[in-house]
Order: sequence, then structure tokens, then C-alpha cells
Amino acid sequence: MRKLGVGLIGTGFMGKSHAMAWRAAASFSGEVQPVLISVADIDGAAAEKAAAQYGFQRWTTQWQDLIDDPEIDVISITSPNRFHAEQSLAAIAAGKHVHCEKPLAPNSAIAEEMYRAAEKAGVVTQVGFNYVKNPLLKHAKELIAAGELGDITGFRGIHAEDFMTSPQVPWSWRLDPTGGAGAVADLGSHILGMARFLLGPITELFADLDTVVKARPEQAGSSVLKPVEVDDIARLTVKFARGCAGHIEANWVASGHKMQLGFEITGTRGSLIFNQERFNELQFFQFSEREGSNGFRTIVAGPEHAPYGLFCPAPGHQIGFNDLKTIEMLEFIQSIERGQATGPDFKEAYEIQKLVDASLVSSKERSWVSL
Repeated sequence: MRKLGVGLIGTGFMGKSHAMAWRAAASFSGEVQPVLISVADIDGAAAEKAAAQYGFQRWTTQWQDLIDDPEIDVISITSPNRFHAEQSLAAIAAGKHVHCEKPLAPNSAIAEEMYRAAEKAGVVTQVGFNYVKNPLLKHAKELIAAGELGDITGFRGIHAEDFMTSPQVPWSWRLDPTGGAGAVADLGSHILGMARFLLGPITELFADLDTVVKARPEQAGSSVLKPVEVDDIARLTVKFARGCAGHIEANWVASGHKMQLGFEITGTRGSLIFNQERFNELQFFQFSEREGSNGFRTIVAGPEHAPYGLFCPAPGHQIGFNDLKTIEMLEFIQSIERGQATGPDFKEAYEIQKLVDASLVSSKERSWVSL
């Protein structure tokens, strides 16, 4: 059994999710076994705690130590957005495979540099669009590809949460314009990536970006306000290469919503509805010639929707967020074993970032932008 040494940068929410996912993936990964070598965080106490809690062999306050460590084969990056490029490029230059959280880069020019560097170095990459790893999302894609919905006529997608709703939420790295755009990048990249996953490339868009909270406290409890230079809400009208159009919203000031990542896809023969808040269910409608028989039915996730069966042998028992992350890491391990990415990789993240950049241009110029 071949060992795959893992180095993790960051110990926040996503860092913990990565650590748990790498450990869980080891149960399913076959001939390639991930081993948690080292974790890095600028906060030494947090790094030491994460190492003890998740089983890393060592910890450090310097992420460069992971790049220089010969026992580490893959770098998992969960740091703030503005550090993604520097850390990824350093790992690539050292010949290490890279998993990086989204958004990949502040803009598409830097994202392109990153994916081309990875291709040139021959390393495998992956970006944290874990929601498309949902077995039911893969099933939805198969239904669409098989023509079960007929010709696709429309797409409505949204990613809405409320964690930035209160004006008292302090300024943070999410609002740092050097790290890229706001909600359209942070949340919008997920629903844009999901739209591409299900329906293919987006060729044109018109965007309206809005900053609702114009200034926020410099830090919690401070009376000193710092201006907000990124968007809180993004509303997009999009056109797909396949010929249909749709609407997409990204919104992190959506009161009452904790994880409204969802879509409705309509076709000439049927429709699909999905909401991440109930992500073990997919609503499927197909026209019936029998009078009184038309209506949506619920497809409940089960072992027949691979790889659900790895986690539970019974349908309806449900998998969770960290299971999606485990599937993501498992597929990344398999990609490294084959030497070929299954995605979403740096190239796909670059394509998504182009849509984010186009949204900024469109909103500023009040015009359609072609990709």
C-alpha cells in the first residue's frame, strides 16, 4: 500500500473539515493510503491543537515548512483567499499535488497562471466545490444527459445565506478586495460551478451587484467603521452554450437562510428541483399522459446512488456535509493514483473565476458580457 503524505494549511472551519475528510477517506482509498503528516497555522496553539485532535504527526506556524517537507506529497489549502495563489504555486513548484479551497484566486488571470503551472508541472489539482460531489447531483446530471427532462428550457439557481446580514458583523478577510469579489465569488462560485456541472458552459451574462452594508466595524465591538468594497448580493442573467438561459443569485445577507444552495431546471418533458438544506432529496417531475397523474416525486438518496453506499447500506438514512468532503478527498486520491484529475480542478476553477470576473465587469458597465 502506497502512502500519500498530507500537509494541511489552516485550522479553521474548512481546515477541520479537510482533516476529518482525509482521515475518513483513508477507510475507502484502497491502494493509496493518506497519512496526516503536518498542519500549519499562524496561530501556534491552534496548529498544536489540530495536530493532537486529528492525528497529524507534527505542526508548525510556517506554511512554507509543509512545502519543504519531503514526506508531504499533497498540500491541502484552507487559508484566506488572498493566500491561495502564493501557497498553491509554491506547492506546485515543489512537485506536490494541491487541493485548494474556493475561490481559487482573486481574479481569472491569476487562476489561469495557477492552472497552467500545475499542468506544466504534471501535478494533480482539485478545488473545494464539494457540493457537486453529492450522489444525487451526479444522478441529476445523468438524468439531464439521458434526455429525461427533454430539451432544457430554463435554469434558476441560488446560493443564499445570512451570516453577513447584521451590520454589526465585523470586517473580515471575506471583505478584503485583494482576495477578490464578495458574495459573487464566495457563494456565487458554488452555484455557478453547479450550473456548469449540470448544464455545461455559460457563454453570456448580465450582472447586477449590490453592496447592502456599506461599512462594518473594524473588529467585534469597535465603533470604528471600515468601508465595504465588495458585493453582498449578485443577481445574474445567464445564457448557456446549449441554448437555454437562466437566472442566478448569490446573497450572503439573505435573512433566515443558512444554506439555500439550490436550483430548478425545467425541460420540455420534465423538471428537477434541489435544495442543499435537504440535500438527500431530489424532486423529479416528468409529464404523464395519464390524467391526474402529473406531479413531482421525491428521489431519496440511497446505496444505488454511488458512492452513498460507502457510508450507509440503507436508503433514507442520509449522508452529511463532511461526507461530501470525504467523497471529494477520495476522488482526489483516486485522481492522484491515476495521474488525471476528475475535477473540479484548477482548470475548472479558472472557468468559474472567469464568470465571476465577467459579473464584475457587467455590473460596472451595465452591459452583457460574452465569455
